[in-house]
Amino acid sequence: MDKKNLNEVITLLETHYGEIKPFLNFKTPFQLLIAVVLSAQCTDKRVNMITDKIFKLYKSPSDLADVKLNDFEEQIRTCGMFHTKAKNLIETSKALKNKYNDTVPADYNALVGLPGVGRKSANIILGTYFHENRFPVDTHVFRVSNRIGLASAKNVEMTEEQLMQLIKPGLWMKMHRWLIIHGRTYCTARNPKCPSCFLQKYCEYYKNIKPA
Repeated sequence: MDKKNLNEVITLLETHYGEIKPFLNFKTPFQLLIAVVLSAQCTDKRVNMITDKIFKLYKSPSDLADVKLNDFEEQIRTCGMFHTKAKNLIETSKALKNKYNDTVPADYNALVGLPGVGRKSANIILGTYFHENRFPVDTHVFRVSNRIGLASAKNVEMTEEQLMQLIKPGLWMKMHRWLIIHGRTYCTARNPKCPSCFLQKYCEYYKNIKPA
């Protein structure tokens, strides 16, 4: 995508979506870490319902580190893959308690070394709470950016790299959220709402499907 079209796409996204707050509720980096781990294959709405209760019980890694796995599983059971997530969060809490003085490190390598925290999750934590210039790529960002033509990549890592080269760092987290909400609203995985999408003029996917 050339610079002119890119700027117009960015302007349209900002005009339609404006300043978007984080989709997950949190007040501390530990709360954000919990919410991000729970969000894998689970809706933000469901995660926020779960965390509304567990945040009152676990205010620090030490609070969660010694909780019995079965007990924590019951508390997050309505979340997909609850067994794996419960195990990872307890193990991560132990690591934060013992290695990082009960804090969440503002360091990418340290974060991805924690159970259940991958590249996307680490980037979300660093970009959202610590305000670093990061471009987390989830399924929505991957799908939308490749459909529109902001990227042309086969995986999320390549997509992230291409988006970071194309877009100014100061816009990375904003674009991350704009592309997510656009993917939920218009550019859905199945039956995308192309005829009503305000980006159709610039979209490579739409150009390939529209009637001649």
